[in-house]
Amino acid sequence: MSTPSVTDSVTPTPAGGGAARRGRSPWAEFAVKRALGLLGTMVVLVLLTFFIVRLIPGDPAVQVAGSDATAAQVEAARHQLGLDKPLWQQLGDYVGGLLRGDLGDSFSMRGSVRDVVLSRLWFTGTIAFVAMAVVLLLAVPLGMAVGILTRGGRRRWLDRVFTVLTGLVAAVPSYVMATLLILLFPVTLALLFPAYSELNPTASLVLPVLSLAVGPIMIMARVVRREIAVVLEQDFMRTARGWRLGTLRLYGKYAFPSLMTSTLTLSGLILTAMLGSAIVVETVFSVPGLGLGLVRAILAKDYPVIQGIVLILGIIAALLTLAIDTILGIIDPRTLGGRHA
Repeated sequence: MSTPSVTDSVTPTPAGGGAARRGRSPWAEFAVKRALGLLGTMVVLVLLTFFIVRLIPGDPAVQVAGSDATAAQVEAARHQLGLDKPLWQQLGDYVGGLLRGDLGDSFSMRGSVRDVVLSRLWFTGTIAFVAMAVVLLLAVPLGMAVGILTRGGRRRWLDRVFTVLTGLVAAVPSYVMATLLILLFPVTLALLFPAYSELNPTASLVLPVLSLAVGPIMIMARVVRREIAVVLEQDFMRTARGWRLGTLRLYGKYAFPSLMTSTLTLSGLILTAMLGSAIVVETVFSVPGLGLGLVRAILAKDYPVIQGIVLILGIIAALLTLAIDTILGIIDPRTLGGRHA
């Protein structure tokens, strides 16, 4: 019996991982898996929203016909809304409409659900994305500054204060933060940044943005501070410091790029969470976005609007996750195999 040689028993592993071993592009495998995942998410979301909204107490037909309507008028309203059909047929009609790009018509708001959603999407999107920009502009420099100042165990008092303060503020939910802003500065803020008004929409969105941004600023600053502490101890940073580079070039060119993966990943999670938090914040400040529209639709038992808003928010969240994963794959192709193999 012959003994296998070392060259026979050891097979080189391609750098591309499993996809490369099977002769497939990592990007092709990534695209297929993400497309299937997105499709599965949408199917589950459609089914859940369809059945859950029908658990809301109350009868939409009574809401439409009016509280003083006769039984015949209520039945006529139920027939008009299509609620007298079997549940499976209602689901079939809803899914068929979705495949045609039709979200249905609102029970309580005049017009189609698509028009209702589009008219409110701008407000929610503006609040969430501006809040995310504020988070990045403030949290990344703050986290880097504290990490640099406390490098190697220096200024332990600053590290303790930073950890305690950011932990306390990050624990405050956005709707509580919104209430605190109103209670702490009732006169000044009411004059500068009133509740939503079409006459001054920009100023009206300042407080909602702050309510969404304060907590995530603390969370991201903590993550950046932890990541920069690790980066500063790497060999390449020790070498760069030996070159006696300027502070801006040293940390901007060599340290900051190492934070991009973790920062982008966390940004995607925060932005997705902001879309959910905006529901309550918009209600507090009377901003006519998707959140306030969803609350009013729930109170009115407006099934199509509830389903449409939840579906749109779910699609946006899924697309944000896909965009972040794609950007991470471009920056560091190793994440394609690591996250999706």
